Amino acid sequence: MLDAYRLPQEEMTDADFKKISGLVYDLCGINLNEGKKELVKARLGKRMRSGQFQSFRDYYQYVVQDQTGQELIHLLDSISTNFTSFFREQKHFDYLQSDLLPALIARKKGKGNKIILWSAGCSSGEEPYSIAITLSEALPSPENWPFKIVATDLSSKVLKIAASGIYPHERIRTISPALTKKYFLKGENSWQGYVKVKEPLKKYIDFKRLNLMEPFSFPEPFDCIFCRNVMIYFDKKVQTSLVNRFYDSLSKGGVLLIGHSESLTGIQHRLRYVRPAIYQKEK
Repeated sequence: MLDAYRLPQEEMTDADFKKISGLVYDLCGINLNEGKKELVKARLGKRMRSGQFQSFRDYYQYVVQDQTGQELIHLLDSISTNFTSFFREQKHFDYLQSDLLPALIARKKGKGNKIILWSAGCSSGEEPYSIAITLSEALPSPENWPFKIVATDLSSKVLKIAASGIYPHERIRTISPALTKKYFLKGENSWQGYVKVKEPLKKYIDFKRLNLMEPFSFPEPFDCIFCRNVMIYFDKKVQTSLVNRFYDSLSKGGVLLIGHSESLTGIQHRLRYVRPAIYQKEK
């Protein structure tokens, strides 16, 4: 009976891992070292079973030969790490409110009031929604100071969550009751235990899929780019290229925020150090 139905062979050889990790690096810059082999094996195992592939070699061949590109997206969704939370690394939001916004208001007054930010690697959306709440609360008159947040991620799976704005109630436990009431709807009946971001807040954010390794250009420069806890997955070569492309995408005086566990040490760039994890394009 077992011979009639061949079970998938889920042993990942070193050659399998080298091919898959090389593909991921070439396409999206994520550096999967040998220590990540078991992680990759576990995460791709589900795709293997759902597609009834007999080996990782077969799966790899299918990915590179799939002209639709859909299985590649599934592969990248599977290996992407998407841990985030509302107001993660609070000091950045404090800086945005107390330092950057007053400077932007002073600089832009009479020159066009629009403020544009980019959440690069937005994951399931908590970061751009946190930015939107901060701006809504801090701007003296939001109707006179329109703002827009471009939120991008490699993973189409987490972008669906982000665009829906629906989260388990426990995810907003660190947000004050006043802000929770102002910006979230409480789920009822089958949605009990969940909250949903209110539409007036969602309208400020444009979610889209973007691979940071591919060329990117935007119609307007950004006043601030959040790219936090993303570059830790890249090697120095990829980090250097990305940081300098971020520089080109910033307005004069614009700011790049990276994760507090990250550093631009050893990277050639043109940004001015402001404080830990905060860098600025010269005015």
